[in-house]
Amino acid sequence: MRQPVSGAVRTGLASRALPLRVLLPAAVLLAAVLGWEAAVRLAGIPHYILPAPSLVLATLADNFDSLAPAWLYTVKITFGALLLSAVLGAALAALFAMSRLVELSLFPFAIVLQVTPIVAIAPLILIYVDSTTAALLLCAWIVAFFPVLSNTVIGLRSADPNLRDLFTLYGASRWQRLRLLLVPSALPHFLAGLKIAGGLSLIGAVVAEFTAGAAGRETGLASRILEASFRTEIPKMFAALLLVSLTGVAIFAGFNLLSRRLLGRWHASEREPRG
Repeated sequence: MRQPVSGAVRTGLASRALPLRVLLPAAVLLAAVLGWEAAVRLAGIPHYILPAPSLVLATLADNFDSLAPAWLYTVKITFGALLLSAVLGAALAALFAMSRLVELSLFPFAIVLQVTPIVAIAPLILIYVDSTTAALLLCAWIVAFFPVLSNTVIGLRSADPNLRDLFTLYGASRWQRLRLLLVPSALPHFLAGLKIAGGLSLIGAVVAEFTAGAAGRETGLASRILEASFRTEIPKMFAALLLVSLTGVAIFAGFNLLSRRLLGRWHASEREPRG
C-alpha cells in the first residue's frame, strides 16, 4: 500500500521540479535564438527580410524611448480590459448560478459576443464611441470577457452534489451557498479563465488598434508596428513584436504564480506530480 507523501517530501519534490520548469524552456529558447542568429548570418539574409536577434535587441535598445510610451499604452488597455472581464465575468457568472432564468436569458448574448470576430465589429465600435481609448478598451474587453464567464460558470456548476445536499439540509441561504460552497469550487476555473483572458485581452488591444489605424502620441504598439511597416523598418517591427510577446508571457506567468499561491495547498491542479 502506497504511503502518503508528507508535506516536507512534497516541498522537496516541488523545489527540485522548479529548476527544471525554468531551465528546460530557457535552454530550448536559447537554442532557438542561437539557431536563428546563425541561420541569418550564415545565409547572409538581409535585415529587411529577416533581422538577426542581436539586431532586434539593438533596435529595441535604440528605439526604446519611442516604443516605451506605446508599450505602456497597450499595457493600460490590456489590463483595463482584463480587469473589466474579471469583475463583470465573475459577477455575471454568480448571477447565473443564483438564477437559472437569468442564465437562460443572457447567456446567448455572451455567446454572440464570443463568436463575432472583433475585426468585424471594431470599425462599428470606433464609429459609435468618440474616444479611441474607450473604443479599444471595449474591443479588448469583448475578446477577453467570455473565457472568464464560461470557466466561472462551469466552476460554479461543478460543486460536489453531496455538499449541495448538505447545504440544503441545513437550510443555507443563496448567499451562504454561493460564498461557502460555489466560490471555492469555482476558484480554479476562474483562475484558468484569467490565464486565457490575459492573452486574449492583449490580442484584442493590438488587433483593435490595427483596425483603428490610430496615430499620434496616445497610441500603442500596433501603431508602432504599422509605422515601421510603412517605412520598411523590419527590425523595429520585430522589436515591437518582442515587447508584445514579452508582455503576454509576463501576464501568463503572473497568473500562473497567482494560481499556485491560491491553489497549491489544496487543489490537485497545482500539486507537483509524485513520479
